[in-house]
Parts: sequence; C-alpha cells; structure tokens
Amino acid sequence: MFSLDAYRSQWLGNVRGDLLAGLVVALALIPEAIAFSIIAGVDPKVGLYASFSIAVITAIAGGRPGMISAATAATAVLMVTLVRDHGLQYLLAATILAGLLQIVMGALKLGFVMRYVSKSVMTGFVNALAILIFMAQLPELDPREVTWLTYALVAVGLAIIYLFPLLTKAVPSPLVTIIVLTVLTVAFGWDVRTVGDMGDLPDTLPMFLLPEIPLNLETLRVILPYSVAVAVVGLLESLMTQNIVDDLTDTKSNRNQECVGQGLANAATGFIGGMAGCAMIGQSIINVKSGGRGRLSCFVAGAFLLILVVGLGDLVSMIPMPALVAIMIMVSIGTFSWTSIRNLAVHPRSSSVVMLATVATVVYTHNLAIGVIVGVLLSGIFFAGKIAQLFRVASAISDDGRVRTYHVEGQLFYGSVEDFMDAFDFKEAPERVVIDVSRAHIWDISSVQALDMAILKFRRDGAEVEVVGMNVATETLMDRLSMSDKPGALEQLSAH
Repeated sequence: MFSLDAYRSQWLGNVRGDLLAGLVVALALIPEAIAFSIIAGVDPKVGLYASFSIAVITAIAGGRPGMISAATAATAVLMVTLVRDHGLQYLLAATILAGLLQIVMGALKLGFVMRYVSKSVMTGFVNALAILIFMAQLPELDPREVTWLTYALVAVGLAIIYLFPLLTKAVPSPLVTIIVLTVLTVAFGWDVRTVGDMGDLPDTLPMFLLPEIPLNLETLRVILPYSVAVAVVGLLESLMTQNIVDDLTDTKSNRNQECVGQGLANAATGFIGGMAGCAMIGQSIINVKSGGRGRLSCFVAGAFLLILVVGLGDLVSMIPMPALVAIMIMVSIGTFSWTSIRNLAVHPRSSSVVMLATVATVVYTHNLAIGVIVGVLLSGIFFAGKIAQLFRVASAISDDGRVRTYHVEGQLFYGSVEDFMDAFDFKEAPERVVIDVSRAHIWDISSVQALDMAILKFRRDGAEVEVVGMNVATETLMDRLSMSDKPGALEQLSAH
C-alpha cells in the first residue's frame, strides 16, 4: 500500500547526504553519458538529456530510493544498428515504445521474475560489471595516448578517495577528488584529457518534440524489435541493480513500481530528444557509498547534471578525466565480490560454474543481459539435476506374490521420468500393481505421459493397475492430461 508519510521520508529523510551524493553522481554521469552517446552513434547531448530526464523521473516514480538511473551502455549498444540504418528519429520513437512496454510489464507485475535469479548469477553479474567498469577506463590509461602525468593524477585521486575518509566523512571523498585534481590541473596548466575533450556539451534546455517518423505499420516493424530488446534488457539491469542496492542499504523496494517508473522515464525521454536508459549499478554504488539513500539524491543528480552542462559547461569541461577514472576504479574495486574468489573452494561446484559462466559471458559479449540469461539457464539445469537425484522408487511384493506395490518418492518431472520408468519391471506378471504416489508430486506433461505409459504397459500384460495417494494438484493435472483410459492410448503415447 502507498504511504504518503513513507514517500515523504524517502525525499526528506537524508537531505544533506542526498544533496552531496547527488552532486558527486552528477559529475560522474557527464563523461559516461557522452561516452554512451558515442557508442549509440548520436550527438553527446542525446545522452546528456536522457540522463537528466531519466534520473529526475525515476526519482519521482521509481520503486527504489537512492538508485541512479540514466543513459547506459547496456541500452546504447542495442540501438547502434537502428541509428546507423534509420537515424536519430527512429531511436527516439523506439525509446518511447520501449518505455510504454516497460509500463505494461510493471502493470502486469512481472517484477517477480527476479526471484528466479540465483545468488550465483547475481554474484557473476556484479563481478562481470566490475570488470567491465574497469575495462571501460583503459582507453583513458592507454600509454600511447596519455603521459605519465595521467597515471600520477589517477594515483593521487585513489589516495584521496581511500585516505580522506580517515580524516572526515562529512564530505564525500569522490567529490574532494574531483575538486582537488581540477584545481591542481588548472593551477599548474597540466596537459591532461578533460571532460571537454570528450565532446561538446549542450548549451540549451531540452524541448518537447515529436519524432519525425511516418506513423505506419512499417515503422512499427522497424522499431519494435529494438524496443522489446531495450525494454527487457533495461528492466533486467534495473531490477538486478535494485536487488544490489536493497542489500547495500538493508531496505526493501517495489519491483513492479520500478518497472513502471523506468517505463515512464524512457517514454518521456524520447519526447525531449533523449535515448533510452535504465538503472546504473556503478553510479548507484557511488551514490550509496557517498551517503545517498533517498529519492532526492537521484533527483539532484539529474537536475544538477543539466545545470552543470547547460549553465556551467565551461567549468565542467575543465574536470580532468583522471579524477573520474579514479572514481570509476574505486567503483570497480568496491563492486567486485572479492569473497567469491575464496568461496570457489568451498561453494558447490555447480554454483561456482554458474558464477564463472556468467562472468565469462558478460565480459566476452559486453552484454549483461546475455550473461544473466546464460547464468539463469545453467542454474535451472543444475537445479533440475539435483531434484532428479532426490527421486526414487521402491517396490514390495505381497506374501502371495499376487500384488506388487511401487512406492514413488520425490518430484516427478521431465528430469526424473527416465529413472521412474527404469524402476518398473514390466516383464513381471503380477495380478495387481499398485503405484503409490503419496510421497511424490507430478509436475508436467512428461511425467503424466510416463505414468500413463507405465499403467498401459502393465495393463497390456493383464495386470490390474491402481494409482493411489495423489494429492489435489497431481490429481487435477492427471484428470486434465491423462490418456490411460482413452482408446488407443498406448499407440498414441508410443508414437510420441
């Protein structure tokens, strides 16, 4: 239930911390928004406008206070082909449609799917993201492109980030890093790359506009595949990040509300010339570690981003890239689950395989969604294998040898069907066969057909067959799908 008091507290419960954290995040958003625009093949202002709009709207309508949403690489890479083949206007239309799809997903309460993402997949996701964040900084550390001074400034920045909190935590150390390195660079005239070198910053506020595209089925055919991909990937990364922020802050949030909030943000962003985005785990961690906890931090990050690039663009362009690189390296180090390396020796092998496969897939494809899908599929396979191993069938013959009773125990599904059928001796010819499933549960069509096949094979040899102990769910499934009492059932099942 919505509570006005709780919502007000999410805005005003941590004003000072949210203001300072939002300022730090705004500064860190600028180069990333520009970089993601370049990835998508559009002007830097498209990513900057998007980061402003998405951050502000998700702060108001999202389901996770303190989580930062903006333009991201995960959604930018999905739009590359669309922009190349059809141009910016189609990207804006696809962004609007993706937002509408996310609103529908939230209304259908599809946020529950996150419960099927295992801890191993989450750990792999986090570790892979940490590696990608670090790898994204490597171009700024290329010895062929930068001088030794860049490395020195990055080292100084890291020293400030980790040592300044020993003096005081009143001011976030990443913000101190940005201020100190900017002052040093300007005062001594050092020749290092700055934010201004990454692209021109916009000098006007965004305006409402309609994408200039033909409104017909052909346009829908072009943008729909991209919109679906952006909607799914965006929500996947947002909900994964939401789980991580929940853990960091020891609080709970609303997944379905977050789906709707992300959708509203993307739909609105397309109307002001921005590209699609989603939650950003790196920036969210910066926000939390800088003291941000409430909706105000995300709102301030978006609003201050726009103020910086439009009103104070000349000052922002002076920020040296080594300062931002140092912050992102800190995020990378803090994001990586270092205990997961030690746990490889003690965790079940299947869990370690899932985690490593998720990391390897994400790093290889640079696509978080593909890595998570691989991890979830592997988790499902390993889980099915474990459940199948817990299945067994025991049998006993009556003293007079006329009745054979089979006691089925465990979960009967596609993974245990083979063991189920192997447990029966169809060559034996008792007068009566009892299949006791009181300690079992039948889950799917494969198990229903296996039970049908066992019944029909025994009947074929003249035995009377009785199935006992079915629970309500199993009996309902059997009544709906069973074929054992229908004419020609054995031939039909054998034909399958």
